[in-house]
Amino acid sequence: MISFLPRASFEKPAALVLLTSGQAAAADFSSWPRDVAAVVSALLASKKFDGSKGEIFPLLAGKSLVVLLGLGKDEELTLPALRVLVRRALLSSFFKKMADIELIPHRDCGDVVNALIDAHVIGGYAWKKYITRKKDDTTVEHRHLHIVAQRQREYAQAVAVAQAVNFARDLVNENADVTTAEYLEKAVRALVRGKKLITLDVLGRKELVAGKFGLILAVNKGSSKEPRLVVARYNGGRKGEPYVALVGKGLTFDSGGLNLKPSGSMETMRSDMSGAAAVIGTLRAALELGIKKNIIFAFGAAENAIDADAYKPGDVIVGYSGKSVEVGNTDAEGRLVLADIMAYVIAKHKPARLVDIATLTGACVVGLGYDYAGLMSNNDVLAEALLASAAATDDRAWRLPLYPELKDMIKSKIADIKNISNQKGSAGSMTGAEFLHQFVGETPWAHLDIAGTAFVDGDNRMYFGHGATGYGVRLLTDFIGKN
Repeated sequence: MISFLPRASFEKPAALVLLTSGQAAAADFSSWPRDVAAVVSALLASKKFDGSKGEIFPLLAGKSLVVLLGLGKDEELTLPALRVLVRRALLSSFFKKMADIELIPHRDCGDVVNALIDAHVIGGYAWKKYITRKKDDTTVEHRHLHIVAQRQREYAQAVAVAQAVNFARDLVNENADVTTAEYLEKAVRALVRGKKLITLDVLGRKELVAGKFGLILAVNKGSSKEPRLVVARYNGGRKGEPYVALVGKGLTFDSGGLNLKPSGSMETMRSDMSGAAAVIGTLRAALELGIKKNIIFAFGAAENAIDADAYKPGDVIVGYSGKSVEVGNTDAEGRLVLADIMAYVIAKHKPARLVDIATLTGACVVGLGYDYAGLMSNNDVLAEALLASAAATDDRAWRLPLYPELKDMIKSKIADIKNISNQKGSAGSMTGAEFLHQFVGETPWAHLDIAGTAFVDGDNRMYFGHGATGYGVRLLTDFIGKN
């Protein structure tokens, strides 16, 4: 929980004070309570704390524990570094059993306070549903952080977005046999229940068969679970205003199919629905913020499992668009699901712009690592808008090229198109995007490959702990709010 205070009071059991090295050298504590100001001033005068980056110094001032956190030189401090430093401090042993903490920022401005909100809400998140808790556990999610900041309404919106990020993370981190296509449908139904601005369309197996959604049905053939195509139409803008469409990949588990993934590559594949989770999280944020735009939130959910009916390498499948696809590899399944959904959304709703988000290719991890998503687009204006939102929210993205010759790399001798490149091991992210490109026609479209950014398989990465990161919720919420 987060609330905002008009000025530092130090009435809480603990306080975290952020200081750059310049502030430590010439700080003004005239607005602070005298006893606290005296203790902190004496420490700074002793030169035992100088605000160096990552420096932590605890003090007792009256009844409060006051922890000073050094941020280093102001001109060298970045917002991602601020998130990391504050997260580390809040998770330190000083605050382990503190349920109420007062946080005094080094500056009261939008970017800084939003970063502090991320550090607490996103940085403090941990998936512990299946861990037996001790009776004296003070969980971060039950901690109350009181931030000294003025623009409470603006910052409350940042809290709502950060909570939507964690909502998406919960969907991804849950067991794959729990987060099924039906489970995701129910999650959306719960979000939109009673909301007048939302119209929900859900296609199950029967409707998908009748509509000739051959690609998503093929991917799901080896599963005992039902697939879904879910489209939520959010009408927050003017009547008749065209839609912006957000489309997510929702592979609730990806074994690789008959092109089976090896050990070490399958264990985290419940995260292969991170694109759908990002779309659902963005829907939650849009509803919380009351965004005044017309938006389509869509995803296809399926499970790439194996049994006697599983689709096979070499199969030719006709999708919703009427294009035939040669299956070169059953582990290139996400693009098949997306192709059917995007073709459907474009044909039925004619969006002015469409953005898809997917854990699509391991090649994107090879090219960009784990901190940047790959962005590919057929429209420069759309791409630049997404890159601006990526920079503003720290959901980082880097644009990769699309060019005419890529189409030759996904040609098939027996079908209209092939789902993998003919040039083995080359340009995997871009050929995956080019495959999707073939299903959007003239619609301005962008593709976000989040294979590296969606999940942390380890202890920490930047200000995320182990598990899902909720990548895309902040970026897409910012994008639909501004464009």
